[in-house]
Amino acid sequence: MSAAQIVGGVGVAVGLALSSVVVDELSGSTVISGFAGTATVLGAALLALPTAKASGRGGRRAGLTLAYVAALAGCAISVVAINLGTWPLLLAGLVLVGGGSAGGLAARYAATDLSPKGRSARHLSLVVWASTIGSVAGPNLAKPADQIGMRLGLVEKAGPFAFAALAFALALVVILGFLRPDPLTLARDLNGTHHPGPGRDRTIRIAWQTLRDTPMARRALVMIAVSHTAMVSVMSMTPVKLHHDGANLDVIGIVISLHIAGMYVLSPVVGWLADRAGKVPVLVLGMALLLAAATLAGTAGHRVWQVTAALTLLGLGWSCGLVAGSALVTESVPIDRRPSVQGLSDLLMNVCGATGTIVAGAIVGWLGYGMLGLVVGLMVTVTGLWLVTVRHRTQP
Repeated sequence: MSAAQIVGGVGVAVGLALSSVVVDELSGSTVISGFAGTATVLGAALLALPTAKASGRGGRRAGLTLAYVAALAGCAISVVAINLGTWPLLLAGLVLVGGGSAGGLAARYAATDLSPKGRSARHLSLVVWASTIGSVAGPNLAKPADQIGMRLGLVEKAGPFAFAALAFALALVVILGFLRPDPLTLARDLNGTHHPGPGRDRTIRIAWQTLRDTPMARRALVMIAVSHTAMVSVMSMTPVKLHHDGANLDVIGIVISLHIAGMYVLSPVVGWLADRAGKVPVLVLGMALLLAAATLAGTAGHRVWQVTAALTLLGLGWSCGLVAGSALVTESVPIDRRPSVQGLSDLLMNVCGATGTIVAGAIVGWLGYGMLGLVVGLMVTVTGLWLVTVRHRTQP
C-alpha cells in the first residue's frame, strides 16, 4: 500500500503543479484556469462512490484498481488535449485524472481496516505519509518530464502528463500484485461480518442513515470537507498567481513541493497527536493553521517567501483535518458500513473542494488573490468556532 501511495503520489503531483498553468495558457483566462483544479477535484468526487462501492463488494484492491485505471485514462486524454491545444478536452481529461486523488484518499482508509482500538489515526497517517516521497518529488519532475516529452515529439507541457500516466500504471501493478491479503476482506472475516457491500442504490442511503445516527461522524465529515475546501481553493490558484508574478516552473515546483511536504511529512506526528490528545483538539488546531495560512497568503503581495510559508502551513492544516477527521469517521461507524460512509465522506469533501476552486478562480480573476485569503480565513474561523461551541455544549 505504501509503495502504491508513493508512485500514485508522483502521478497526482506532476499534474497538480501544471494543470492550472496549462489551462491558463490555452484559454487565456485566469477565471477558466481555476476550472483545472475544479476538474480534478470534481473527478475525485465523482469517483469516490464508485470506488467505495467496488471496495464494499470486492475489497480495497477492487476499489483502488478502479480509481487508478480512471487516472491513467485521464492522463492519456490530457496529453492528446495539450497536443491539440484544446482546453475543454484537457478539462475532461483532468476529471478522470481525479481518480488518482480518489485512490489516494481511499488508500488511507485501508490502513484502518485492521487497526487496534485507539490507533486508527496513527495507522491512517502512515499511509498518508507514504505519499510524501512521490508528492514532493512530483512537481520538481515536471520540468525534466516536459523536456523528455518534447524530445519524444510531444508539445510543450504534455510530457508531465505522459509521465503521470506511467506513474499510475506502476501504482496499478503494485495494487494488483502485492495488496494481499485484502485488508477490508480480512477485517470482515475476523469480525464475522461477511458482507459483500451494499448494492448500487443503497450505498448513499446507508451512508446518510449512518451519519444521521452518528453525530460525531457528522462533525468529522464537516471538518474534513472544510479543510479540503480551504486547501484546494488556495493551492489551485497559487501557481497561477506565481506565474502572473513572473515565477518560472522551477519556483512554482518548489512552492508546491513545500506545500505537499506540509500535507504529508508530519502526518505521523499528527496521527500520534490525534490518538493521544483526541481527534477534536487536532481538528481545532487544523482550523487555526488554515487561518494562519490564509492570512499569510492574502497579505503576501509579490513576496514568494511569504506565499511559500502560507502554502506550507496550508498543507499542515489540511493534514490535521484529514487525518483526525478520517480517523474519527472510521471509529464512529461499524465496519460493515465503513466503505459507504467513507465513500460519501470523500464525495462530499471533493464536491466542496470543486465548488471552492470555482469560487476561488472567480475571486482571484475579479478581486485578486488577497481577497481569496480573506474569504478562506473567514470560512475556517467560523467552522473552528462552531466545532468548539458544539463540543462544549455536548460535554457533560
